Amino acid sequence: MLRIEHTGLTAVPGLRAKPIIDLLPVVADSAAEVAYVPALESEGYVLCSREPDWHEHRMFKGPDTEINLHVLSSGCPGIDRILLFGDWLRRNAADRNLYAGTKVALAKKERGDIQDYADAKTIVIEERSSGGLAQVETE
Repeated sequence: MLRIEHTGLTAVPGLRAKPIIDLLPVVADSAAEVAYVPALESEGYVLCSREPDWHEHRMFKGPDTEINLHVLSSGCPGIDRILLFGDWLRRNAADRNLYAGTKVALAKKERGDIQDYADAKTIVIEERSSGGLAQVETE
């Protein structure tokens, strides 16, 4: 692994979050599973999803603690977007509160699957992208 980033809501102080830690291991090539999957599996992580159409994203669940490992390749534009969004939430109370409120409301609704939940919260991110987040991405 080239680096590991702490992402998700637990990475934003003061933001209410589910007791799940999201980590972003960056590898040379996330599609080249032979280079990293055996090591993660030997530590008890379980490969739960492959998304070849979204930057070759792979997701693992942790062995003991509620941990999600979201593996992406070095140079992937998704990495910067994820990190910039967390930075934006740490610096902007109004958007942080809007996002937190949206996630709480979504958690109370019954959804078909995790992707439905992700798609619904993405609407808030995209709405904010025309303002502050777009500025952060160009800095």
